[in-house]
Amino acid sequence: MSEVKIFSGTNSQSLAERVAKNYGKKLGDLTLSKFSDGELSPSFNESIRGCTVFLVQSTTPPSDNLLELCLMIDAAKRASAYKVCAVIPYFGYARQDRKDRPRVSIAAKAIANMITSAGADRIMTCDLHAGQIQGFFDIPLDHLNGSAIFVPYLNSLRLPNMLFAAPDVGGVARARAYAKHFEVEMVVCDKHRKRANEIASMQVIGDVEGKDVILVDDLVDTAGTLCKAAQIVMEKGANSVRAIATHGVLSGKAYENIENSVLEELVITDTISPKQQSSKIKVLTVADLFAKAIHAVTGNTSISSLFI
Repeated sequence: MSEVKIFSGTNSQSLAERVAKNYGKKLGDLTLSKFSDGELSPSFNESIRGCTVFLVQSTTPPSDNLLELCLMIDAAKRASAYKVCAVIPYFGYARQDRKDRPRVSIAAKAIANMITSAGADRIMTCDLHAGQIQGFFDIPLDHLNGSAIFVPYLNSLRLPNMLFAAPDVGGVARARAYAKHFEVEMVVCDKHRKRANEIASMQVIGDVEGKDVILVDDLVDTAGTLCKAAQIVMEKGANSVRAIATHGVLSGKAYENIENSVLEELVITDTISPKQQSSKIKVLTVADLFAKAIHAVTGNTSISSLFI
Protein backbone atom coordinates (compact mmCIF):
# COMPACT_ATOMS: atom_id res chain seq x y z
CA MET A 1 0.00 0.00 0.00
CA SER A 2 1.34 3.43 -0.96
CA GLU A 3 1.86 6.08 1.71
CA VAL A 4 -1.07 8.44 2.26
CA LYS A 5 -0.49 12.18 2.41
CA ILE A 6 -3.12 14.88 2.97
CA PHE A 7 -2.70 18.48 1.81
CA SER A 8 -4.92 21.52 1.91
CA GLY A 9 -5.70 24.42 -0.35
CA THR A 10 -5.91 27.87 1.20
CA ASN A 11 -9.70 27.75 1.48
CA SER A 12 -10.03 24.62 3.66
CA GLN A 13 -6.98 24.79 5.92
CA SER A 14 -8.76 24.38 9.27
CA LEU A 15 -10.99 21.54 8.05
CA ALA A 16 -8.07 19.77 6.39
CA GLU A 17 -6.07 19.93 9.63
CA ARG A 18 -8.94 18.25 11.48
CA VAL A 19 -9.35 15.62 8.75
CA ALA A 20 -5.62 14.80 8.85
CA LYS A 21 -5.64 14.63 12.66
CA ASN A 22 -8.67 12.31 12.69
CA TYR A 23 -7.02 10.16 10.03
CA GLY A 24 -3.85 9.97 12.11
CA LYS A 25 -1.55 12.02 9.92
CA LYS A 26 0.04 15.44 10.06
CA LEU A 27 -1.17 17.79 7.32
CA GLY A 28 1.33 17.90 4.46
CA ASP A 29 3.50 20.92 3.70
CA LEU A 30 2.36 22.86 0.64
CA THR A 31 3.02 26.46 -0.36
CA LEU A 32 0.80 28.58 -2.58
CA SER A 33 2.62 31.51 -4.13
CA LYS A 34 0.76 34.33 -5.83
CA PHE A 35 2.24 36.71 -8.38
CA SER A 36 1.33 40.40 -8.26
CA ASP A 37 -1.06 39.96 -11.18
CA GLY A 38 -2.94 37.19 -9.35
CA GLU A 39 -1.32 34.10 -10.91
CA LEU A 40 -1.25 31.12 -8.55
CA SER A 41 1.66 28.72 -8.14
CA PRO A 42 1.28 25.79 -5.70
CA SER A 43 4.33 23.72 -4.75
CA PHE A 44 4.79 20.67 -2.51
CA ASN A 45 7.55 21.10 0.07
CA GLU A 46 8.02 17.35 0.61
CA SER A 47 8.32 14.32 -1.61
CA ILE A 48 5.06 12.73 -2.74
CA ARG A 49 6.58 10.29 -5.23
CA GLY A 50 4.56 7.09 -5.21
CA CYS A 51 2.14 8.43 -2.58
CA THR A 52 -1.65 8.49 -2.57
CA VAL A 53 -2.34 12.19 -2.22
CA PHE A 54 -5.57 13.74 -0.92
CA LEU A 55 -6.06 17.42 -1.72
CA VAL A 56 -8.72 19.14 0.43
CA GLN A 57 -10.29 22.23 -1.10
CA SER A 58 -13.85 23.58 -1.11
CA THR A 59 -14.53 25.64 -4.20
CA THR A 60 -16.15 28.77 -2.81
CA PRO A 61 -15.60 31.50 -3.75
CA PRO A 62 -15.27 29.40 -6.89
CA SER A 63 -12.85 31.10 -9.27
CA ASP A 64 -9.48 31.21 -7.46
CA ASN A 65 -10.18 28.17 -5.31
CA LEU A 66 -11.18 26.01 -8.26
CA LEU A 67 -8.12 27.05 -10.25
CA GLU A 68 -5.92 26.48 -7.20
CA LEU A 69 -7.32 22.95 -6.85
CA CYS A 70 -6.64 22.15 -10.51
CA LEU A 71 -3.07 23.46 -10.23
CA MET A 72 -2.52 21.42 -7.04
CA ILE A 73 -3.70 18.30 -8.87
CA ASP A 74 -1.41 19.04 -11.81
CA ALA A 75 1.56 19.68 -9.50
CA ALA A 76 0.92 16.39 -7.67
CA LYS A 77 0.77 14.40 -10.90
CA ARG A 78 3.98 16.01 -12.16
CA ALA A 79 5.62 15.19 -8.81
CA SER A 80 4.94 11.49 -9.52
CA ALA A 81 2.14 10.94 -7.02
CA TYR A 82 0.70 7.43 -7.36
CA LYS A 83 -2.92 8.56 -7.09
CA VAL A 84 -4.49 11.99 -6.59
CA CYS A 85 -7.88 12.35 -4.91
CA ALA A 86 -9.58 15.75 -4.93
CA VAL A 87 -11.48 16.10 -1.65
CA ILE A 88 -14.07 18.80 -2.35
CA PRO A 89 -16.26 19.18 0.76
CA TYR A 90 -18.36 21.80 -1.06
CA PHE A 91 -18.53 21.46 -4.84
CA GLY A 92 -19.12 24.92 -6.31
CA TYR A 93 -21.26 25.41 -9.45
CA ALA A 94 -23.33 22.36 -8.48
CA ARG A 95 -26.52 24.44 -8.79
CA GLN A 96 -25.90 24.77 -12.53
CA ASP A 97 -26.48 21.10 -13.33
CA ARG A 98 -28.84 21.43 -16.33
CA LYS A 99 -30.10 23.81 -19.02
CA ASP A 100 -33.08 25.38 -17.28
CA ARG A 101 -33.38 28.07 -19.94
CA PRO A 102 -31.98 28.57 -23.47
CA ARG A 103 -28.35 29.41 -24.21
CA VAL A 104 -26.80 28.75 -20.79
CA SER A 105 -23.93 26.49 -19.78
CA ILE A 106 -24.12 23.34 -17.70
CA ALA A 107 -21.40 24.64 -15.43
CA ALA A 108 -21.25 21.58 -13.15
CA LYS A 109 -20.31 19.40 -16.12
CA ALA A 110 -17.71 21.91 -17.33
CA ILE A 111 -16.11 22.00 -13.86
CA ALA A 112 -16.14 18.19 -13.69
CA ASN A 113 -14.25 18.12 -17.01
CA MET A 114 -11.71 20.65 -15.71
CA ILE A 115 -10.94 18.67 -12.56
CA THR A 116 -10.69 15.39 -14.46
CA SER A 117 -8.48 16.94 -17.16
CA ALA A 118 -6.18 18.35 -14.47
CA GLY A 119 -5.37 14.74 -13.54
CA ALA A 120 -7.55 13.78 -10.58
CA ASP A 121 -7.93 10.00 -10.18
CA ARG A 122 -10.81 10.22 -7.72
CA ILE A 123 -13.27 12.74 -6.26
CA MET A 124 -14.61 12.85 -2.72
CA THR A 125 -17.39 15.29 -1.87
CA CYS A 126 -20.46 15.74 0.33
CA ASP A 127 -24.12 16.45 -0.44
CA LEU A 128 -24.03 17.55 -4.05
CA HIS A 129 -26.87 19.90 -4.95
CA ALA A 130 -28.10 17.29 -7.41
CA GLY A 131 -27.15 13.61 -7.22
CA GLN A 132 -26.87 13.25 -11.00
CA ILE A 133 -23.69 15.36 -10.94
CA GLN A 134 -21.92 12.13 -9.97
CA GLY A 135 -22.47 11.04 -13.56
CA PHE A 136 -20.63 14.10 -14.89
CA PHE A 137 -17.35 12.51 -13.78
CA ASP A 138 -15.66 9.64 -15.64
CA ILE A 139 -13.57 8.79 -12.59
CA PRO A 140 -14.69 7.27 -9.24
CA LEU A 141 -16.63 9.65 -6.99
CA ASP A 142 -17.38 9.11 -3.30
CA HIS A 143 -20.55 11.04 -2.46
CA LEU A 144 -20.77 11.37 1.32
CA ASN A 145 -24.01 12.27 3.08
CA GLY A 146 -24.44 14.97 5.70
CA SER A 147 -27.11 12.91 7.43
CA ALA A 148 -24.31 11.07 9.25
CA ILE A 149 -23.60 14.40 10.98
CA PHE A 150 -27.13 15.72 11.44
CA VAL A 151 -29.01 12.61 12.59
CA PRO A 152 -27.07 12.23 15.89
CA TYR A 153 -27.56 15.95 16.59
CA LEU A 154 -31.30 15.79 15.88
CA ASN A 155 -31.57 12.75 18.15
CA SER A 156 -29.99 14.78 20.95
CA LEU A 157 -32.70 17.48 20.67
CA ARG A 158 -35.49 15.02 21.60
CA LEU A 159 -38.15 17.12 19.88
CA PRO A 160 -41.63 15.83 20.83
CA ASN A 161 -43.47 16.57 17.57
CA MET A 162 -40.77 16.41 14.92
CA LEU A 163 -41.72 17.08 11.29
CA PHE A 164 -39.45 17.65 8.31
CA ALA A 165 -39.98 20.25 5.60
CA ALA A 166 -38.44 20.79 2.18
CA PRO A 167 -37.92 24.55 1.61
CA ASP A 168 -38.57 23.98 -2.11
CA VAL A 169 -39.77 21.22 -4.43
CA GLY A 170 -36.19 20.33 -5.38
CA GLY A 171 -35.44 19.32 -1.79
CA VAL A 172 -38.33 16.85 -1.39
CA ALA A 173 -36.19 13.70 -1.73
CA ARG A 174 -33.74 15.00 0.87
CA ALA A 175 -36.47 15.85 3.39
CA ARG A 176 -38.27 12.57 2.72
CA ALA A 177 -35.11 10.60 3.56
CA TYR A 178 -34.95 12.24 6.99
CA ALA A 179 -38.69 11.78 7.56
CA LYS A 180 -38.40 8.10 6.66
CA HIS A 181 -35.45 7.59 9.02
CA PHE A 182 -37.25 9.21 11.96
CA GLU A 183 -40.63 7.71 10.93
CA VAL A 184 -42.40 11.09 10.93
CA GLU A 185 -44.31 13.17 8.38
CA MET A 186 -43.01 15.82 6.00
CA VAL A 187 -44.33 18.91 4.21
CA VAL A 188 -43.19 20.95 1.22
CA CYS A 189 -42.75 24.70 0.87
CA ASP A 190 -43.50 25.47 -2.79
CA LYS A 191 -41.82 28.66 -4.00
CA HIS A 192 -41.87 30.73 -7.16
CA ARG A 193 -38.87 32.90 -8.01
CA LYS A 194 -38.80 36.22 -9.84
CA ARG A 195 -35.06 35.78 -10.45
CA ALA A 196 -32.03 34.16 -8.75
CA ASN A 197 -32.00 34.75 -4.96
CA GLU A 198 -35.38 36.56 -5.07
CA ILE A 199 -38.65 34.82 -4.13
CA ALA A 200 -41.99 35.99 -5.56
CA SER A 201 -44.31 33.72 -3.55
CA MET A 202 -44.35 30.63 -1.31
CA GLN A 203 -46.94 28.30 0.17
CA VAL A 204 -46.84 25.27 2.50
CA ILE A 205 -48.20 21.96 1.23
CA GLY A 206 -49.14 19.94 4.31
CA ASP A 207 -50.11 20.45 7.96
CA VAL A 208 -47.54 21.91 10.38
CA GLU A 209 -49.80 22.96 13.26
CA GLY A 210 -48.28 22.13 16.65
CA LYS A 211 -45.19 20.58 15.06
CA ASP A 212 -41.47 21.12 15.68
CA VAL A 213 -40.47 21.71 12.08
CA ILE A 214 -37.00 21.04 10.69
CA LEU A 215 -36.24 22.56 7.31
CA VAL A 216 -33.77 20.43 5.34
CA ASP A 217 -31.52 21.73 2.57
CA ASP A 218 -28.13 20.96 1.06
CA LEU A 219 -26.92 24.58 1.20
CA VAL A 220 -27.94 27.99 2.42
CA ASP A 221 -26.77 30.97 0.37
CA THR A 222 -28.50 34.30 1.07
CA ALA A 223 -30.93 32.45 3.40
CA GLY A 224 -33.89 34.16 1.71
CA THR A 225 -35.72 30.91 0.93
CA LEU A 226 -34.99 29.41 4.33
CA CYS A 227 -36.15 32.44 6.31
CA LYS A 228 -39.28 32.87 4.19
CA ALA A 229 -40.16 29.19 4.63
CA ALA A 230 -39.59 29.44 8.38
CA GLN A 231 -41.86 32.48 8.63
CA ILE A 232 -44.70 30.82 6.69
CA VAL A 233 -44.37 27.60 8.71
CA MET A 234 -44.75 29.56 11.97
CA GLU A 235 -47.72 31.48 10.55
CA LYS A 236 -49.34 28.11 9.83
CA GLY A 237 -49.18 27.21 13.52
CA ALA A 238 -45.89 25.36 13.98
CA ASN A 239 -44.57 25.08 17.54
CA SER A 240 -40.95 25.76 16.51
CA VAL A 241 -38.82 25.85 13.39
CA ARG A 242 -35.13 25.23 12.85
CA ALA A 243 -33.06 24.35 9.77
CA ILE A 244 -30.21 22.03 8.82
CA ALA A 245 -28.05 22.61 5.75
CA THR A 246 -24.76 20.94 4.95
CA HIS A 247 -23.08 23.87 3.21
CA GLY A 248 -23.17 27.34 4.77
CA VAL A 249 -22.37 29.51 1.75
CA LEU A 250 -23.93 32.48 3.61
CA SER A 251 -23.38 35.28 1.11
CA GLY A 252 -24.94 38.72 0.80
CA LYS A 253 -27.22 39.54 3.75
CA ALA A 254 -27.41 35.91 4.93
CA TYR A 255 -26.25 36.54 8.51
CA GLU A 256 -28.60 39.51 8.88
CA ASN A 257 -31.50 37.53 7.42
CA ILE A 258 -30.91 34.62 9.80
CA GLU A 259 -30.57 36.82 12.89
CA ASN A 260 -33.83 38.60 12.06
CA SER A 261 -35.72 35.40 11.20
CA VAL A 262 -38.03 33.22 13.32
CA LEU A 263 -35.56 30.33 13.07
CA GLU A 264 -34.54 28.95 16.45
CA GLU A 265 -31.26 27.83 14.94
CA LEU A 266 -29.53 27.01 11.68
CA VAL A 267 -27.24 23.98 11.88
CA ILE A 268 -24.52 23.77 9.22
CA THR A 269 -21.22 21.94 8.80
CA ASP A 270 -17.68 23.20 8.29
CA THR A 271 -17.43 22.19 4.61
CA ILE A 272 -17.19 25.96 4.23
CA SER A 273 -15.51 28.00 6.96
CA PRO A 274 -18.03 30.44 8.52
CA LYS A 275 -17.24 34.08 7.79
CA GLN A 276 -18.49 35.30 11.16
CA GLN A 277 -20.18 34.23 14.38
CA SER A 278 -23.94 34.19 14.88
CA SER A 279 -26.03 33.32 17.94
CA LYS A 280 -28.43 31.35 15.71
CA ILE A 281 -25.86 29.37 13.74
CA LYS A 282 -24.38 26.11 15.05
CA VAL A 283 -21.48 24.49 13.16
CA LEU A 284 -20.86 20.73 13.19
CA THR A 285 -17.68 19.24 11.76
CA VAL A 286 -17.41 16.76 8.89
CA ALA A 287 -13.75 16.05 9.65
CA ASP A 288 -14.32 12.58 11.09
CA LEU A 289 -16.67 11.67 8.23
CA PHE A 290 -14.03 12.51 5.62
CA ALA A 291 -11.24 10.88 7.64
CA LYS A 292 -13.22 7.62 7.80
CA ALA A 293 -13.92 7.85 4.06
CA ILE A 294 -10.21 8.28 3.34
CA HIS A 295 -9.47 5.23 5.52
CA ALA A 296 -12.03 3.23 3.54
CA VAL A 297 -10.68 4.35 0.16
CA THR A 298 -7.05 3.67 1.02
CA GLY A 299 -7.94 0.36 2.66
CA ASN A 300 -10.17 -0.70 -0.25
CA THR A 301 -13.15 -1.21 2.05
CA SER A 302 -16.79 -0.14 1.68
CA ILE A 303 -17.97 3.33 2.71
CA SER A 304 -21.56 2.08 3.17
CA SER A 305 -21.17 2.17 6.95
CA LEU A 306 -20.83 5.96 6.74
CA PHE A 307 -24.40 6.36 5.51
CA ILE A 308 -27.51 6.51 7.70
